[in-house]
Amino acid sequence: MSDRLGVTPAQTVGPYLSIGLHWPDGPYVVPEGTPGAFWIRGRIVDGTGEPVVDALVESWQADPDGRFDHPDDPRGARPPRLAGFRGFGRSETDEQGCYRLLTVRPGPLPDPDGGTEAPHLTLSVLGRGLLHRLVTRLYLPDEQAANAVDPVLSGLEADRRDTLLASAAPDGYRFDIHLQGDRETVFFAV
Repeated sequence: MSDRLGVTPAQTVGPYLSIGLHWPDGPYVVPEGTPGAFWIRGRIVDGTGEPVVDALVESWQADPDGRFDHPDDPRGARPPRLAGFRGFGRSETDEQGCYRLLTVRPGPLPDPDGGTEAPHLTLSVLGRGLLHRLVTRLYLPDEQAANAVDPVLSGLEADRRDTLLASAAPDGYRFDIHLQGDRETVFFAV
């Protein structure tokens, strides 16, 4: 018997993003030049504030009318009126832990209880040491009235809500994702 211990699967968990998840035009939820398009840029950091350089951010959002071209939309699937809008984006982080997505403002959504959800993007984070994706939301800071009555935001403790609010940037918005620590982003069990 060998004196060497083998590496367990938990120690070799990827991410193996380059094997099957690399998508060159993934950051483009809409084509460049789309009227009203803006960038969402951010950085993913671990609990010590170090950049996570091998992560992937996926976005899912409603179109500007607040609709999905998906059978799970309770109002029925409807193709977007905005040419080139696909509602989904994917961005790998770079050597500084940064990601980017080119998109448009989503419309508000009906919630299951008859209210309205504020315009938002759902973001999933996949990366090293994560056996399951982390899911969060990004809310826009200039939707103050809608954010104030959003059932998800209002259901959080007041001091945690700001972890889901993007900040204005010259070419759109900035949204940093903190995996752990004092500024840990709120993640949802879905």
